Amino acid sequence: MNTTTRGARLRRLITFVSVAVSAAASAVAFTAPAQAADESITVDFSATGASPTYRASGWIYGMTENASGPADNFYRDVKFRYMRAGGAQLDSPGGWVAGKYDRRWNATRAQLLRTRSLGGEFVLLVHDLWGADGYPISRFPGDNGNWSDYDAFLTRLVDDVRATGAPVQWDLWNEPNITLFWNRPQSQYFELWRRTYQRIRAEFPTQPIVGPSCACVPSSSGWWTQYLDFARANNTVPDIVSWHSLPGDPVANVATANATLDARGIPHPRPYQINEYGASNEQNPGDGSWYIARLERAGADGLRANWASAGNLHNDLGNLLVRNSAGVHQPKGEWWVYRFYGSQTGRIATVTPSQSYDGFATKAPGEAKVLVGGGRTTGNIAVRLQRLDATEGLVVNNQVRVLAERIPYNNGGAVQGPVPVLNTVVTLSANATTVNLPHSNVDESFTITLLPPSDTGGGAFQSTAVAQHSQQCLTNPNRSTADGTQQQQLACGTGDEQRWNFSPAAGLADTYTVVNQQSGKCLDVNGASTADGAAVIQWSCNSGANQQFALRKVTYSDSDPDDYQLVARHSGKCVDVNSISTTPGAVVHQWTCNPAGQSTPRNQTWRLPGR
Repeated sequence: MNTTTRGARLRRLITFVSVAVSAAASAVAFTAPAQAADESITVDFSATGASPTYRASGWIYGMTENASGPADNFYRDVKFRYMRAGGAQLDSPGGWVAGKYDRRWNATRAQLLRTRSLGGEFVLLVHDLWGADGYPISRFPGDNGNWSDYDAFLTRLVDDVRATGAPVQWDLWNEPNITLFWNRPQSQYFELWRRTYQRIRAEFPTQPIVGPSCACVPSSSGWWTQYLDFARANNTVPDIVSWHSLPGDPVANVATANATLDARGIPHPRPYQINEYGASNEQNPGDGSWYIARLERAGADGLRANWASAGNLHNDLGNLLVRNSAGVHQPKGEWWVYRFYGSQTGRIATVTPSQSYDGFATKAPGEAKVLVGGGRTTGNIAVRLQRLDATEGLVVNNQVRVLAERIPYNNGGAVQGPVPVLNTVVTLSANATTVNLPHSNVDESFTITLLPPSDTGGGAFQSTAVAQHSQQCLTNPNRSTADGTQQQQLACGTGDEQRWNFSPAAGLADTYTVVNQQSGKCLDVNGASTADGAAVIQWSCNSGANQQFALRKVTYSDSDPDDYQLVARHSGKCVDVNSISTTPGAVVHQWTCNPAGQSTPRNQTWRLPGR
């Protein structure tokens, strides 16, 4: 666990040889003519594997002390898999050795139970509950050969875990190879490992034991092999072998781990867990996407590191979120990376990486997706999409639609969503095409979505709706479920009350019913009024014309491809923020539309980043 700042370290990049592809393949780029690629990656949709399991969607801490936040959607949307925690930084010093075990355990219990309710696995950090979380402590287990206090601690912890009725993964001690977390001889740690392993195995025979969670990567000598030798000799090999990649390359790490286990006759494959990845200078969309691709390629589960302190460790989903002045969580760019990753379904397609870039690709009926990751360099990335004839329902008359989006970093600030940069129908050559991505910002990444050529985005979709004069979101206030609740603008946080499901209205071009994700009720003009100022409310869905809204594209000079007016079908008037207010909580009503052009008032312009 990272509770203090380590020196920034550059990631070691592993060189790969890219596969040559047909020069006849068609190419699409954001500017014409296409430039020669600085690097290229290749996706082969004919070579597929299993369904994605979202190996990289885990975090260290990032959940509030009482486990009430962040909101469920921030976890659900990224296919949350793991939380690793044990009450670190609560009291300084805290935990068992400081006589402050209860606060840390109560936080751990709350976070464990919420993690399980969200469908995740909980990795229990025993050392944090002891109090060895980077602060000077008075004693370590086994000092002067006395293990009685540690045995009493384990008895209390075992009883507390059993009382929850929830299974955990037992991470017995964090980073025992550095003095920040284990300031005692290696032999004393080995004895701690042996004693704790045997105790936990006796108490919980089916719950996995994780280790050594070292501040190291697998190597052919030194601390790593000394640990494996001890564990093998004492029959205490962990169920899940773990280490930290800060920085590192999961693919190379796994290859070395396999070799070192083989040399000792330790059976594998067994699960590998890189339960800290992403150094502090690697927490951005570019590096985050790279780690996702590498973890998936390596077949290792990953938990993203958390470098927070000063009360922020237990919040903000491991630095994937930021809070505005009102304390509302908003997503950073890297959260949107994980959201795209969580949307990838079907089967995993084969990607051949380049020296600096890698990708994670999937295909499902009617859709294929590619997350492109890389960092520490810029330049053109040629993404070569091959064997598109092996997809289902994408290619029609030798054509496919290519949508590409850029995920901004914004210097670590809030990001409203991916930025569309390409939406075009391409004609294939030899069942292939190449998408050229201009990677001009080292910290940014790209996504590619492939659709049938007739799918212009006019089908059903889910999105927030961001008022362009205020940059606030159309919101169902107070998460109301009542008919008649007038809608408001509030700071964007991607909660369900700010998410809208757009469903095409039968027989009406570019016209939708708009249903709030949280309440299940329809956006509605009150009383089917045609008057300026009539309230825009939520109401039980009834297919009325006052619950149907046309999307009218707005094209002023700096507009985005996802900027629209929402025009009520029954009145022909626009969804509008009252008095062009920028105040959070300003109400939303209908008002006479200005033309969809340069004179369109921005309080009638809504950005729909999910369009």
